[in-house]
Amino acid sequence: MEDFLINTKKMGAADWLLDVAIALGAFAFGCAQLLLTMSSVVMPDELFRQLLGIPNVMPQVGAYVAIALTTLPLVARRKSPWLVFVFVMIAFLGTQNTLTGYTLAILGPIIALYTIAHERDRAEAVVATVLAVASLLFVTLPTQSESLSDLMRLQNVTYMVAAALGGFAVRTHQEYVAETEQRAFAAEKSREEEAARRVEEERVRIAREIHDITAHSLSAVSIQAAAAERMIDRDPEAAKQTIATVRATSKDALEEIRSMIGVLRSGDAQAETVPTVGTERMADIVSYLEDAGIDVDYDATGFDRERVPAYIDVALFGIAREAATNIVRHADAHRVSIRLATDGEMARLAVEDDGRGRTEGEKTDGHGIEGMNERVNLLDGTISAHNRAGKGFAVRVSIPLGEAGRNHG
Repeated sequence: MEDFLINTKKMGAADWLLDVAIALGAFAFGCAQLLLTMSSVVMPDELFRQLLGIPNVMPQVGAYVAIALTTLPLVARRKSPWLVFVFVMIAFLGTQNTLTGYTLAILGPIIALYTIAHERDRAEAVVATVLAVASLLFVTLPTQSESLSDLMRLQNVTYMVAAALGGFAVRTHQEYVAETEQRAFAAEKSREEEAARRVEEERVRIAREIHDITAHSLSAVSIQAAAAERMIDRDPEAAKQTIATVRATSKDALEEIRSMIGVLRSGDAQAETVPTVGTERMADIVSYLEDAGIDVDYDATGFDRERVPAYIDVALFGIAREAATNIVRHADAHRVSIRLATDGEMARLAVEDDGRGRTEGEKTDGHGIEGMNERVNLLDGTISAHNRAGKGFAVRVSIPLGEAGRNHG
């Protein structure tokens, strides 16, 4: 009830100044209209004026007081729309019946009804409009001509209905603009969140690629350096060849990292576009495992590389490289089986070892399995990483070659 009588919406100094200006402007308009209608300027024919019951005299003080009662309360129109509306309507109807011969402007009630339609909800605007129209239809007008009285009633009712529709239209437009701005803000926020998500995904992808490169290469360098250290006294020539392999492996890793960083730093400049390595480099993984003292059974006879899109081929190589790195670092395996195949519309990779597997709940400080899952999920594939029934660990991957996977490339 408090909000119904007194609007709780905060109003600033500018709002109050605007309403004061509107109230004073309405009062000035009412006074000017009264002076014009009571003089011979608008209706110079004296006989016609007498027939209509409109005297040709200067308005008395009471008429100006009546105008003030119907307009000056508009100062509080937004703070208390209903109280102002009821007051100015009663003032207009009462003074119109009392001041015989005076035609008062209906501007005050028009602005009061407009304010209700603009500030309050639709139901309240309809109720206020019905009350205003009903009261105007039965008010006694200061004229002896029934035709003129009907015309003035129609005019006043039209003004009030137009005011209500105008207030509702302005409110609807403002709500539409506010909703549009809110949607634009939400869309902008959504775009920013999407951009942040993509940046995060790219950050994770880059971290995964660097992890794969460094983990595999440094592991290979460590193994080869250990072998060179053992052979340096017994077989200097073999140790020299092993050190050369270390240098070549390091160089390849640096080239891959340099190429990746070059893309990140290039901006608008031309970046390096050396193709990412794929399954054509599987021999490197086999050599890496063999250098670690692990027997490798590699079979790619059923793999048709020409049918496999490049992005899937690169992913298969990355998964195989990560699996090999994990085997060397964690599995204590002696034998590894690697199978590559294309089966119908699927590319398949299986890596199995005879190592110690993973104990239940075991955690590592790396992101190997997590990185494999990310690669496969991105391509709508499936991955299974689990201990074998006997001994060892197996990773099996299947990636579709059709459009479902290609859309993520």
